[in-house]
Amino acid sequence: MPERGRPWPIHDVMVTMNASSAAPPRTLVLFNYDWDSLGFDRWRREFPFDSVGFDLFSFPSNARLAGFDLERLVDRLAGKAKRRGWRAVTSNHEQFGALAAALLAERMGWPGTPVAAVLACQHKLHMRRVLRDIAPDANAGFDLLSSRYGEPVPHDIAYPVFVKPVKAAFSVLARTVRNREELAALVRFSPWELWVIRHLVEPFDRIARARLPEAGSAHRMLLEQPVAALQYNLDGYVFNGELRPLGFVESVMYPGTQAFMRFGYPCALPAAGRAKALDVATRFLRAAGFTHGLFNLEFFYDASHDRLTVIEFNPRMASQFSDLYQRVDGIDLHRVALELAYGRDPAELPRLPSTAGVAASFVYRSFDPSARPLMPTAARERALAERFPDAMLFAFAKTTGQIARDFKWLGSYRYGILHLGGRDARELRARCEAASALLGWPTPCVHPDGVLDDPDWQGRNPALDPVAAVGGMGAAR
Repeated sequence: MPERGRPWPIHDVMVTMNASSAAPPRTLVLFNYDWDSLGFDRWRREFPFDSVGFDLFSFPSNARLAGFDLERLVDRLAGKAKRRGWRAVTSNHEQFGALAAALLAERMGWPGTPVAAVLACQHKLHMRRVLRDIAPDANAGFDLLSSRYGEPVPHDIAYPVFVKPVKAAFSVLARTVRNREELAALVRFSPWELWVIRHLVEPFDRIARARLPEAGSAHRMLLEQPVAALQYNLDGYVFNGELRPLGFVESVMYPGTQAFMRFGYPCALPAAGRAKALDVATRFLRAAGFTHGLFNLEFFYDASHDRLTVIEFNPRMASQFSDLYQRVDGIDLHRVALELAYGRDPAELPRLPSTAGVAASFVYRSFDPSARPLMPTAARERALAERFPDAMLFAFAKTTGQIARDFKWLGSYRYGILHLGGRDARELRARCEAASALLGWPTPCVHPDGVLDDPDWQGRNPALDPVAAVGGMGAAR
């Protein structure tokens, strides 16, 4: 996945805190890509680090998936730690990194999220079972798909139903199906697809079999009851067993789809929804033994019925949101992650200067498998940087085969992401429109149905399709 991104130009004001004459210890960052590569690099002078891991979306890096084993990786890293001077480890990588970091921290006696807590969050079926016991009102109806990969789909399933893997990331294979034929097509895989799926899941499943055997195999699909409501995120961390909330981000979908269109901060989630999210997060994380580390709770909230439904708990930072908090609140989630990795309380950090009243992550998608959106030229990128020096851009160019795979596994092709801030919602919308025009891309926040026609668009969502707006795999952005 070729990508281009620009770090937010606030680096110079962030490297002076906690400075000392002694050389700082080195940190190990696992699977350090995309937003993390930019976020941790902002702190490289104060927190020098080494990166280990491979990119699941680029060749030949992803060839290392063959034969990959988390325990062997941890053994190798533990053997190198003293020689390399590593004193802490962190990762926000959902597929492998968060669990690998927890395993290594446990092995080395470093601060980290307990391994059992990471497993309890990432095993989606186990998470639902725990939630059923401690917060049933916040749980969606769920069941395990009785058939395995390649087997005939049962006839006794009530549709529509939301389907997702027990263990996955990036919204792979997570979607609503309306009948048996759609479900059968979703779980029908070629030999190559089966190889990829098994190699993505097996490293996790091997650890779960040993450390969380009651959860059962992760090589399965989960069925969930559809939910029609607005979608939000609670970001926070746990320190010394105490939950510390950071904020709430709204997730907005392309109309009639389950594909993210933008993420906005701050958002208009009612106070009642915030209180419910904090209560459910506190209860679940305590039950899971989550005593240390960043977390992200994705949930639906139906204000008309005061109903919160958990989508999933992520035992790591939602990296895509880090600079949104930085722009608006002066809180850099990557700095928070580094403080936690060394066992220090991030609450003691001074806030950085706020540069925006609102901020958003805009997602550019194609829903036409035959379309090939043009990537911005170097000239267009220079024009964007000159006019919007605060912009953070990722462009994802893919081959025809890769795009076809995205449509099979994700239902769309995400070809770009742009982060911007503004004084208010009106200015942010205008900046997004102008930046999109410079890139040669359609604006991902204005639609004929009136989305964002109201300048005070924060807290608004496209009209919800009661089938499309359902339980999801929001780890994928």
